[in-house]
Amino acid sequence: MLFIALSGCGNGDSMESFGGPTMGSTYSIKYVRTQGLPAPKVVQAEVEKILADVDRQMSTYRSDSDIERFNDLPANRCQTMRAPILELVRVGEQLSLQSEGSYDLTVEPLMNLWGFGPQAREEKIPSPEALATAMQRIGYTHLRIDGDQLCKDAAVEVDFNSIAAGYSVDSIAATLDSMGIHNYLAEATGELKAAGKKLDGSPWKVALEEPRDDQQVAERIINVDGYGVSTSGDYRNYFEQDGRRYSHTFDARTGAPITHNLASVTVINPSALMADGLSTLLLILGPVRGWDYAEKHNIGAFFVIRADTGFVTRTNQAFERLSGGKTE
Repeated sequence: MLFIALSGCGNGDSMESFGGPTMGSTYSIKYVRTQGLPAPKVVQAEVEKILADVDRQMSTYRSDSDIERFNDLPANRCQTMRAPILELVRVGEQLSLQSEGSYDLTVEPLMNLWGFGPQAREEKIPSPEALATAMQRIGYTHLRIDGDQLCKDAAVEVDFNSIAAGYSVDSIAATLDSMGIHNYLAEATGELKAAGKKLDGSPWKVALEEPRDDQQVAERIINVDGYGVSTSGDYRNYFEQDGRRYSHTFDARTGAPITHNLASVTVINPSALMADGLSTLLLILGPVRGWDYAEKHNIGAFFVIRADTGFVTRTNQAFERLSGGKTE
């Protein structure tokens, strides 16, 4: 939902880039290589190690991942977990508390029921009885961390898809910094973080897409330096029935996809992890509650709202400040 606007050329130093598949999508890294910095193949090996670790720990699409082994456990069981998983569970709990339960990491049974999850069979509106049964397995309050163990008192299933990519980008950014690479743009599945400048000294530019499922059209171009950027939207993964759109984004309190007219939200934040989670949270809350939440918590947010005549955009002062203002 984000794509990178690159321009300019340098002299002396070189711009390096590489990428590949990850998390059912792709990743890409661009960085300015100066004398003494590692070769791209060395950097790529470190980046792909991070992505492989995240996949092995957090993927809901492989049965041997740490989180899927936990998801297979019955109620009232615990499993020893690595620190990154426990960190993301704590972040998820924070976002759930702040959204009064609308955001929730345990929505995987709902995703499967409505046809969007890893075990989905068909995109369809579930029966009230099936929905009520699934809701018995929803709720972040059923999770508990005990030392290095993650425990559950109901047969809940954890889904990190709303924050795992942001976590990956933060981890990649920290690794690049540790290798002496301070001018880079790191992106995974559309979540990104940029720091420093491009080869010609100009800022990294990121184009925010118009929320369309037929083509890529830049709605806005922003400058990014030292921040993570994430966009969440309802326009890429949905189905329609009886003239109504059903998105893959759920409000855990209702057990149903969002139905308001907020098409997408972009968040800019020092942490790509928090940008990732907050963009989902704001999308769930919608154009009114989400906007009020962003203002209350000083979150840089860019809203794209459906209207009869097309799309209407709304951005707050925090977003303008962090993105360097309009660049068109």
